[in-house]
Amino acid sequence: MNYLSMLLVIAGLAVFETVSSIDNAIINAEVLHGMGKKARQWFLVWGLFFAVFVVRGLLPWLIVYFVNPSLGLMGSLTATFSNDPRVLEAVEASAPILLAGGGVFLVFLFFHWLFLETKNFGIVGEKFFFNQGVWFYAVVSVILATVVWFALKINPVMAFGAVIGSTAFFITHGFKQNAELAEKQMMGGNSGMSDIAKIMYLEIIDMTFSIDGVLGAFAFTLSVPLILIGNGFGAVIVRQLTIGNIDRIKKLVFLKNGAMYSILFLGTIMLADAFGIHVPQWLSPLMTFSVVGFFWWKSVSHAKMNGIR
Repeated sequence: MNYLSMLLVIAGLAVFETVSSIDNAIINAEVLHGMGKKARQWFLVWGLFFAVFVVRGLLPWLIVYFVNPSLGLMGSLTATFSNDPRVLEAVEASAPILLAGGGVFLVFLFFHWLFLETKNFGIVGEKFFFNQGVWFYAVVSVILATVVWFALKINPVMAFGAVIGSTAFFITHGFKQNAELAEKQMMGGNSGMSDIAKIMYLEIIDMTFSIDGVLGAFAFTLSVPLILIGNGFGAVIVRQLTIGNIDRIKKLVFLKNGAMYSILFLGTIMLADAFGIHVPQWLSPLMTFSVVGFFWWKSVSHAKMNGIR
């Protein structure tokens, strides 16, 4: 991988991490608004350290390690930069398992948003699918059965990876629902929590919501250091938005749509890659820039048309 490719991957990761975390950033800003100055400063500094290095650094590292424990912890960290053909062969052999699981997770995440989550309708067809919410479970079940059927013909472990991806989706979805309820209570000021307790809880919630970004990162690269840098930049941007310009972000009403369509494309790319279809490394960043850029432009146009400043 040359330096230009690395910069493109890092930029794509930062953009994806930012837009996929917008909803969480808005809620965090509402909670922090009712807290003291010291607590907000602590969240910005130490909370950022936890979000970047512990969550967005440790989690992808552990995922790569568990998918291929033969590499060891240090080998999992440096595998994609190794010149050892045995290491590269091990990464190549284990990649479809990780890509199948992450791809299923992201595709499920998109269809859950499309069918069941309230949203600002950004393009034609979204309202129709939202009104057909009862079909969500049928659609994702058919997708999982199809992926597993074809994966079994290639590698049974890859098929198991796809099942793990669907399991991870439903487990994290349950945590997210509880987290959203807890955040609404904190926003209402009826939680009875101290500022420090609220910050700790926000960090736990952030960890739950960061799984989407971490798994999506593998569509860009399997390199843990690059994921740490790219997602780290994105986390820094999100923290700054949380503290400063969150009101401007609220006006970009279709950014969430851009994040979710990016998730669909990234999940599809991961599944295609898992089944041996060659996907150029520049495609994931390019798709992310294009999709997010389109919905950013659409949001700005909507704000101007409605006189929102």
